[in-house]
Amino acid sequence: MGMQRRLCPVETIYVAQRSRAVLSCTVRGDLDEKLFAEAFAAKVAEHPSLRCRIAVEDGVAGLQPLAADEVPTLLVRDGGPDSFTEEFNTPLPVGGPLVRAVLLRGGDEHTVMLSVDHTITDGHSAIALQNALWETYTALVGGLPGRVGEYREQWPRPISELLPPVSEQEAEEYFARRVERTRQSPVVCLPYEAVDSERTPGQLELAVQRVLLEPEETARLLSFAKSEGVSVHGLVAAAVLTAVRRRLGGEPGTRNLGCMSPVDLRSRLTPPLEREVLVPAVTSCLDVLEVAHDADPLALARQVTENLHTAIERGDYLQEVHLLPKVPRHPAVLATSVIVTNMGRVSGPVTPAGLEVTDVRLAPAREHYFPEAGRGPVMACVVSFDGRLGIELPYSSGCFTHEQVDEVRGALHTALLAFAAREGDAEGTVAVPA
Repeated sequence: MGMQRRLCPVETIYVAQRSRAVLSCTVRGDLDEKLFAEAFAAKVAEHPSLRCRIAVEDGVAGLQPLAADEVPTLLVRDGGPDSFTEEFNTPLPVGGPLVRAVLLRGGDEHTVMLSVDHTITDGHSAIALQNALWETYTALVGGLPGRVGEYREQWPRPISELLPPVSEQEAEEYFARRVERTRQSPVVCLPYEAVDSERTPGQLELAVQRVLLEPEETARLLSFAKSEGVSVHGLVAAAVLTAVRRRLGGEPGTRNLGCMSPVDLRSRLTPPLEREVLVPAVTSCLDVLEVAHDADPLALARQVTENLHTAIERGDYLQEVHLLPKVPRHPAVLATSVIVTNMGRVSGPVTPAGLEVTDVRLAPAREHYFPEAGRGPVMACVVSFDGRLGIELPYSSGCFTHEQVDEVRGALHTALLAFAAREGDAEGTVAVPA
């Protein structure tokens, strides 16, 4: 069975990392296992990318259809308190399906987890897939099978084919500028303190810590951001940057820290690309900032917000797509201290009557970290489901210690609550609904 579609540069970058989006939805009430399996089968039928594997032919990576008996189906097993961590640590098989759906059955609560290879998805389409899965299940429970989608064979076009062209000379000049900036202002990253530490028997490789704000705290944070003219993304990035800078310690002067921010390409296409299309339609902008040990988080948030807006206006995100094939010539151009992704405010899954959603999560996971690098970025994945700001901090326990990430998590949480507490200080501030 031959390759059906070659991977574009945006897609290829995830192959070596074996990166995936992990989504979970926990519900309270009775869940019909058979109907949910039907709902998942319907989603697999709708998306050719969910019925394929990554294959390499003549040195070129692409998507190849699975045999009929390899097409993924819903898995069901008992789920206890550690089920999220266990599933988070379960990789997608090399050369196998690029999606896995698991129903983790509990007592009163059940959790459905989706793992989707980042080669075929980004945060937006992963969330859309999760919501569509629950919408289909709700329709089936309501006796509305006609709302279930049809089988599709047409593969989605890679994002690079939908973007405006960039001349090779322009791409080379941009790459040269990025290389020069890397040489002039190399970024400092958090050391991997776990590399030389003893691992406990049975310790899982991947871990994730979480910051979760209450709806009222989220509303106050949004209001504060609006009153100050900064983005919530800027506030979160500044809080992570200052936490990393303090963890680095050392002299009281400034250190060059990198902040990598994603840029959604879907909204920047003509016409815009729907979120339901399963492709990674995202690139990034890398900012290098001088951060002092006692940096003011709000001033830093303004800088992050303004610099990202300026970079987007310049069209740097488009150049970053064409930069990717050149990265092997100078990998340091992608070196960064923090990576802060942000899906914005989204609605959680819709469920049938009698089934209450109690928690929704999205966290990126990858199988290939590089502890031999000695240091690396802290990642924060931000998404507001139904008015609650959640920030997932995934990491390799073979790189960062739990204490390192816990300190960053605590500082991040404290900083966001401090921002939220300042809401309404300025006269005329108007609360923004979550």
